[in-house]
This record gives sequence, C-alpha cells and structure tokens, in this order.
Amino acid sequence: MQHSHYIIHKPYGYLSQFIYELKRKKKLLGELYDFPAGTMAIGRLDEDSEGLLLLTTDGKVSEMVRSKKVDKEYYVQVDGIITQEAIDKIKKGVEIGFNGTKYITKPCDAFLVKEVPAFGTRGKKIRDERHGPTSWVSITVNEGKFRQVRKMTAAVGFPTLRLIRVRIGNVYLKDLQAGEVLQVADFQLDL
Repeated sequence: MQHSHYIIHKPYGYLSQFIYELKRKKKLLGELYDFPAGTMAIGRLDEDSEGLLLLTTDGKVSEMVRSKKVDKEYYVQVDGIITQEAIDKIKKGVEIGFNGTKYITKPCDAFLVKEVPAFGTRGKKIRDERHGPTSWVSITVNEGKFRQVRKMTAAVGFPTLRLIRVRIGNVYLKDLQAGEVLQVADFQLDL
C-alpha cells in the first residue's frame, strides 16, 4: 500500500485532529487541505500552539516519530526577559503537574533566541509591548507530556505567550507559512 506523508504549518486556533464530536465549532486540519482517508497527525499541538506538524497514513511512521528517540524543538515567546538562570533550570528539569501528580521533566536543551523569528503575526493578537517586554527561548524535548513546554516556562516564572514547533528530528518548519501543507515522499528522519 502506498502511504501519504505531509508536513504542515499548523496555524493558531486549529485542533490537531480531523474529527471533533463536541457541540462547539472548532477548526480542524481537514479544512487546510484535501487529505486522503486515514490521515493522522503524528503527535499534537494544542489549539493555541502553532508550527510544524507531521501527518501520515502510516501508523508505523507515527509510532516511530512519537518515540523518545526524536527531538522536538519549540520557539517560545515568554512574558518578560528570560534569565540565564531560568534557562538553566529548564535544561536540568523542572517540576510540573501532570495527570494530578508532580513530574520532573527530563533534561533538555534550551537557549535564548537573540533574533526575533520572522513567523508573521498570529491569528489572535497576544498583547503589545505596553504590557512589558517579551523574549524568545528555544526548548528541545524528546518527551511530550500535556502542555509540557508551557508548564516548564511557567515553572521558572516566565509564562508562555506564543509557542511554535520549529523542528521534529531533522524535519524543519523553515519558511512554510501558517496553513501551508507540503506533501512529501517520506520524512527522512535520522534516528
């Protein structure tokens, strides 16, 4: 069977799914492109998160990408000018809540992003500089607890304002624009 694979830039305000059975009207991935039946998102990005999302019709590929062998890198705009001390805490692991219990995140890579990324404006305005400065940090994890990156920045005193996944393994968002879909032969992931 020939499988289909896609790289997309999930815009703000979309769910990482194709079916939503609750009564509220939500924007779904199927509105972005005419995907074949059986297409699934590999992992998820929250409704208020943006960026790189891989889709496939191959469950084996999905399982491989979600494994802890594959790094996921996020650019995170935080409230305030993040300190090196806070970044160091994130790198070592911080305590977050997960499923009603405390959890220490695994060590990860994190650094200050000095040049503001050119992602364009988000679908919903965050806030403006009158409310104080913001900064960007790169955080690379290989685990994916519910809203983990947001909880990590909050745990060190710098709440997330905007979160954009820029890399999964060696697949990069590059200059793919919000809502753009790119069909590929396969993901060419180095494991």
